[in-house]
Amino acid sequence: MMAGMQKIKIEQHSSIGLLWFAGWLFTLGYLDLSFWRGVWALVVWPYYLGVHFSPLLT
Repeated sequence: MMAGMQKIKIEQHSSIGLLWFAGWLFTLGYLDLSFWRGVWALVVWPYYLGVHFSPLLT
């Protein structure tokens, strides 16, 4: 290698994204959310899970 050049390593983690997407789709079906609530769930996914499962904790 020439002086001053660095080796760049690129890693792809697409499997984690696919796992997240599969979990999101499962949540939409399990919680029976409408389309627009499902779109909103992209942002607030943990909120919907917490609201659904909070009665189990009391």
